[in-house]
Amino acid sequence: MEQTSPRWRCGCIDIHTHVVPRDFPAYLGSRIGVPWPSMAQAQQPCHRHVMISGKVYRTVPDQSWDTALRRDDMDRIEVERHVLSPMPELLSYWLDAEDGAVLSRYLNETLAQMVADAPSRFSALGAVPLQDVDLAIKELDYAMHVLKLSGVEIGSNVNGTAIGDPRFEPFFAAAEEWGAALFVHPLRPAGMDRLVGPRSLEQVVGFPGEIGLAAASLITGGTLARHPRLRIAMSHGGGSIQALVPRLQYAWEATQGLRDAIQLAPNSAARLMFYDDLLYDAAAIRALIELVGAGQVMVGTDYPFAIMDREPAQRLLSLNLDDEAAEMLRWRNAARWLAFDLG
Repeated sequence: MEQTSPRWRCGCIDIHTHVVPRDFPAYLGSRIGVPWPSMAQAQQPCHRHVMISGKVYRTVPDQSWDTALRRDDMDRIEVERHVLSPMPELLSYWLDAEDGAVLSRYLNETLAQMVADAPSRFSALGAVPLQDVDLAIKELDYAMHVLKLSGVEIGSNVNGTAIGDPRFEPFFAAAEEWGAALFVHPLRPAGMDRLVGPRSLEQVVGFPGEIGLAAASLITGGTLARHPRLRIAMSHGGGSIQALVPRLQYAWEATQGLRDAIQLAPNSAARLMFYDDLLYDAAAIRALIELVGAGQVMVGTDYPFAIMDREPAQRLLSLNLDDEAAEMLRWRNAARWLAFDLG
């Protein structure tokens, strides 16, 4: 954490950037047919294939692991700090929990080394095997208190179970107690069978609905009411949350059953979460700010993947915010979410 001459006060903090290690260790467990990730050389120069179960899952550029290239890109677009997190598929909740813990540890140590390469430019959010809550808490402890990561990235669901489910309560209690920054990313979204068109629509169409469901589950399941100090951020601008919160609020006010079931008003709960601004449109970002407040929205680009926002600083300028709100979005909200010393 920066204590003196914090460069992040001069440009953007991008809270939504992903990492893929250049290589993965060989699988050393005893199970058969495990979808353990590996890397293979791609035909394109400076790219590698992420292989899962012997098939190409995604082809990624060397900015995914090369911190020098990443810093060059940051300098070109007025980004002072990247918050690194694993490519979401690497969270691997479908692995046996013990195997998932091994993979999470490797990812976390890789991320810690990337931060060590340039601590003035990088923070990192690790991975935990959330398919086993006890192991997840153990790895969160290691990631934060040994590796000094800022927190962890978690998926929007764990093998089909929304993160607002009561089974994850001990994990969120630990995250709140230890001051972890949590970043929620869509993972294997619901409704893929309803999409018409190429598989790439998963990110374009599937992700907004999925992250909205995850955010809503934290409201309707009471996670945010029980843990108001939880520092949790929704990726992709919270997706469909802009449509869901007004409906939830109206129904909460109109029906006694929902008021009995949901302790905290949905409008208030939504304002406890942080959101990146990855909505690709100034009007959509302004609507998010109107819903949750300028103090809860941060820059996020999805670097270095194909649909990343390539000009985040220019995107902020297009919002025509006053100086105070612009500073909040550019870096101050992210610094607060990451628990930087703002003194």
